[in-house]
Amino acid sequence: MEKKSLSAGMNISSFENKEGKRESFNLLLDPLKPSVLLHACCGPCATSCIERIAFDYNVIIFFYNPNIMDPLEYNLRKEALLKFIKIFNEENKGTTHVNYIEGRYEPIDFIKRADRLKDEPEGGRRCDICFEMRLSETAIRAREIGADYFTTTMSVSPHKDYDNIKHIGLSLESKLGIKFLDIDFKKKNGFGRSVELSKKHGLYRQKYCGCEYARNAEK
Repeated sequence: MEKKSLSAGMNISSFENKEGKRESFNLLLDPLKPSVLLHACCGPCATSCIERIAFDYNVIIFFYNPNIMDPLEYNLRKEALLKFIKIFNEENKGTTHVNYIEGRYEPIDFIKRADRLKDEPEGGRRCDICFEMRLSETAIRAREIGADYFTTTMSVSPHKDYDNIKHIGLSLESKLGIKFLDIDFKKKNGFGRSVELSKKHGLYRQKYCGCEYARNAEK
């Protein structure tokens, strides 16, 4: 995949997905930087993660979250993410650029995998399935589009065990041959900065992780 400079305009990428269908999209990439497909769970979590790595990597945001079972909630989180990406790109025009692609919204697939564990506590085996599902799809998509790395914004949350996320990421790296970018975004005040940025820009902040099981646990 040829990468062009920011001043050269858009790079049109085309690839065959795992279903054998052809997909294409536009990316604005800097040829001097490696690229990372950054799975984003929501706008607020993505803020400080983007800020931290977008000047060293070509960041391609991947919004893939079938665990968000409520379509309204899904769209609220996506809109918050797109709002921040637009703000960030406008503020840093000519210096760096964050790209965005979206995965398929398939909550039924998540329910099929997780429903048997609906009574598990937060942080238990159900969450492992959720991490594996989203990270696996991110790694597959990263390999398809020719990215150098994949990683996730989920690590910015103080409620997420980074060692577990890292273990899944490195396992996928070994299995699929795409490098996992080992970075715990909650470090260096990542979570505090995400709260600050989301408040500054008026981003929607959800009150639960994503699935209805977690939502019910909060009640």
